[in-house]
Amino acid sequence: MRKQDKWSAEIYSISEVLFAPTCLEETLNNFVKTLSLIRSTRRGGLEIAASEGETKITAITSGSPSAADCTVPKAAIDEVMTAGRLVVPDVCSSELFKDQIKWHRIAPTAFIAAAVKVNNETVGTLWFERTEESGYDYEEEVDFLSMAANLAGRAIWLHRTISRRERTFAEEQQEQQNSRDEQSQSSARQRLLKNDGIIGESPALMAAVETAKVVAETNSTVLLRGESGTGKECFAKLIHQHSTRQKKPFIKFNCPALSESLLESELFGHEKGAFTGAITQRLGRFELANGGTLLLDEIGEIPPAFQAKLLRVIQEGEFERVGGTKTLKVDVRLIFATNKDLETAVRNAEFREDLYYRISGVPITLPPLRQRDGDIPLLARAFLQRFNEENGRDLHFAPSALDHLSKCKFPGNVRELENCVRRTATLARSKTITSSDFACQTDQCFSSRLWKGVHCSHCHIELDASAGTTPLAGALANDVSPKDAGSAGVASNLIERDRLISALEEAGWNQAKAARILGKTSRQVGYAIRRHGVEVRKL
Repeated sequence: MRKQDKWSAEIYSISEVLFAPTCLEETLNNFVKTLSLIRSTRRGGLEIAASEGETKITAITSGSPSAADCTVPKAAIDEVMTAGRLVVPDVCSSELFKDQIKWHRIAPTAFIAAAVKVNNETVGTLWFERTEESGYDYEEEVDFLSMAANLAGRAIWLHRTISRRERTFAEEQQEQQNSRDEQSQSSARQRLLKNDGIIGESPALMAAVETAKVVAETNSTVLLRGESGTGKECFAKLIHQHSTRQKKPFIKFNCPALSESLLESELFGHEKGAFTGAITQRLGRFELANGGTLLLDEIGEIPPAFQAKLLRVIQEGEFERVGGTKTLKVDVRLIFATNKDLETAVRNAEFREDLYYRISGVPITLPPLRQRDGDIPLLARAFLQRFNEENGRDLHFAPSALDHLSKCKFPGNVRELENCVRRTATLARSKTITSSDFACQTDQCFSSRLWKGVHCSHCHIELDASAGTTPLAGALANDVSPKDAGSAGVASNLIERDRLISALEEAGWNQAKAARILGKTSRQVGYAIRRHGVEVRKL
């Protein structure tokens, strides 16, 4: 009878255990126990070395002492690894076990071991010890143990292959999920980018966006409020593009840029010959925006005398061009924007109360950047990408750089952040921008000096909130030359641009007459003209 036929029942029992649907560690423990019962051994064990992604596995028979007490001498392990099998009829008389006192028994003990191989690579050792018996066929025993070890090797290979595939499948699933998440986030960002540059995912920003979209469906007057640099113009475009007027013109106009007379001409237009230089008829912003949307930015800065004229066109939709007598009627959706405290301006009689109620149809307050958690990295990446496209560069942020930016309050909001990114990218000396590349790390973040009492958390410049003058006024005062110091006075007494232009126009651009109108000296008027960059007209 062949040995294989003789062992068929035992091998079948072992195979059932080895290929049962259990984890590898449990499978090998059951395998060792079953083998011990089948061969009637005293004790035994199996040790499998750790592989990539796997831990070392040690299995011993239930009747054995602890794993530490069942340690096979290294010399014996080396012999098994080299020869593939080992038979020691009496461990007490073997040189391989001379240093292992725990192996010594009163009765002679035999040690039988076989190497466990996976894909022809030895990965462990299967061993048993039994009481030495006269006439016992140890070669037959080690043959059986070798066959069992081969089956164990195949089982180990199968378990590891399935495990790797499961891990690979899980990793692929996770990668696909991450890819879907990134695509979803990218789509969200792209949708936001289509909303005229409104980039961000913070709850505060999303709330403002949703409100703007709801308001866009009506023709209600909108007042966008918020600090400078929060994106009021972008929100105005968003409202226009989500309105029924989206195919009509979107016109924007910055109110405080001109004097009262020029402001009237720009908004209402003028007839040919209405004033010197009016050589042709010109349409105003209201006419250009007819059927569409008109954004009047910094509405809180318009001169008081012009507020009454503006109130009429808001209420009635009617106006006359400068120098004209024909009343024109327009259909314009009005959006106003300001960073000024209009309520205080009304109390101080700087802004008409009736105009305030007219423009405050639906107020939307835009959140400053310091309240938009998580948006700074998105904005910074978008600005850097725009810089790369414009300049043919391939810069990117290190994680530490984005973390550094996220800690800044950015009192100048999105506009200040964009300037910070562009400045840093321009001066970057490598493709990776790190936190050390920012100007604030070398005390060069001078923009923070414009903000009285504001301390940027990542800037080293701390401003004194108790200073007697505003930082901007102080900066202007420092620019006054000694020659002008006595006559022009400090910058806090600088003539306002609108008042200056109005007086010059009234005086026919004669500086001496304008000085008398303003109650100033000619030198003060001359200094104000230079400071404001006013182009003197020659009539």
